[in-house]
Amino acid sequence: MSKNKSAVNTEELPLIVTAEALTVVLESRALEDDPSQTGLKVAITGSTMNDYTYALELLPLAEVEENDVTYSQGEHDELTVVVPADSIAAMKGATLDVAGSNAGGLVIRNPNTPDPLAGLDLEAHGELPDKVRHVIDQAVNPSLASHGGYVTLLGVDDNKVYVTMGGGCQGCAASAMTLKDGIRTIIMDALPEITDIVDATDHSAGENPFYT
Repeated sequence: MSKNKSAVNTEELPLIVTAEALTVVLESRALEDDPSQTGLKVAITGSTMNDYTYALELLPLAEVEENDVTYSQGEHDELTVVVPADSIAAMKGATLDVAGSNAGGLVIRNPNTPDPLAGLDLEAHGELPDKVRHVIDQAVNPSLASHGGYVTLLGVDDNKVYVTMGGGCQGCAASAMTLKDGIRTIIMDALPEITDIVDATDHSAGENPFYT
């Protein structure tokens, strides 16, 4: 059931819109056919290794779905915000703000981060290499897919995991950080017995090589 501002505790709102962001949204909404009957819908569409991905759209309030939560933002309730029911829990405490003083774009600052290991069942996957492969397939690669990248398991030796990085991750200057902050964290959190993750990729063969 949709809710208006009076039915929602302000402290429990899934997303707060700052005054600066409100100005940007209202300027865009003014170009719509019926601004007063147009709301801002904000939904979580997926996740990367450390962040959620979002979709923001202006839509007629008549198109709000039954389970969406709606509430007003602004000193004079100028804007109706719409959040799908399945995005609420992961968005609690988030703020829609401007990206920078001169940028004019919008950014969502969310204190919540996705758990790529949620629902992952490793007990049914036998030996350690099979468990590692399962973590890569189910938790690592779905996160990398948004950047056009993927990881392939080469093997496990003495509790060290050897991988190669392909697609957008091969030759990417950020691949070392991706390995350290993303891939290593996910695999070693899921399988504490793993002692290290080794990148065996020939990054010099990538489209944007940074190894020489």
